[in-house]
Amino acid sequence: MEEVSCRARQDPLMEAIGLCKRFGRVVALEDVDVTIQSGEVVGLLGDNGAGKSTLIKILTGVYRPDGGELKFEGKPVDFASPKDARRLGIETVYQDLALIENMSIARNFFLGAEPSRRIGGFNLLDMAAMRRVTEEALRDIGIAVRCATDDVCVLSGGERQAIAIGRTMYFGGKLLILDEPTSALSVHETNKVLGYITEARKRGLAVIFITHNLYHVYPVADRFIVLEHGRKVADLAKDEATVDDLIRIVAYGIEGTRRD
Repeated sequence: MEEVSCRARQDPLMEAIGLCKRFGRVVALEDVDVTIQSGEVVGLLGDNGAGKSTLIKILTGVYRPDGGELKFEGKPVDFASPKDARRLGIETVYQDLALIENMSIARNFFLGAEPSRRIGGFNLLDMAAMRRVTEEALRDIGIAVRCATDDVCVLSGGERQAIAIGRTMYFGGKLLILDEPTSALSVHETNKVLGYITEARKRGLAVIFITHNLYHVYPVADRFIVLEHGRKVADLAKDEATVDDLIRIVAYGIEGTRRD
């Protein structure tokens, strides 16, 4: 199937060249090329089984590709685990958000990077510093929380997305991957999350926005990549496609005939 090409771009933050992944006889990805620029939002689109999850798991070190190459900031990389990807500043926010409900907002914000202070020969968590920094960091990027000592379980879905996005921005993330970030959110909360994504882009982060809702991703995305049956079939800048164009590509493919 012929691919629709986006205008050429230079110096990608992340580049995938000829990625292939198979699970037994099932071809999950076949010869997929992807480039992601710093400071752009890319909508990753495709029906169920298109290969979106497999692609993201390769970009984040969950899977190793069977073929192809990954580059980050121009250098070849080979991720043995998601930790390798995180060290380079690649963070993924899944639908379940990976937040611990019975912990405070501040503890979740610093999870795995908690500051400590030495008292009486013991290293203790610096709870005051975590609360202060969390509230300041979130406020700095336009995210208001009632109190950083509140448990995450009291937060709405949009507020939880805000914590996850804000954490990535604060700790120097370079590529933020969002898996259905507006799923099951109200209109008001969806608009707030889209605002946080726009703020992340302004700060130079690259964002991959995976979604089935094109009306949510279209206002904030700069470019759209469409996968179909493990192949990339479209790579379009926003001014090259309307929402209706993208819906037709996802639903019917490039040829314009319904897929069985």
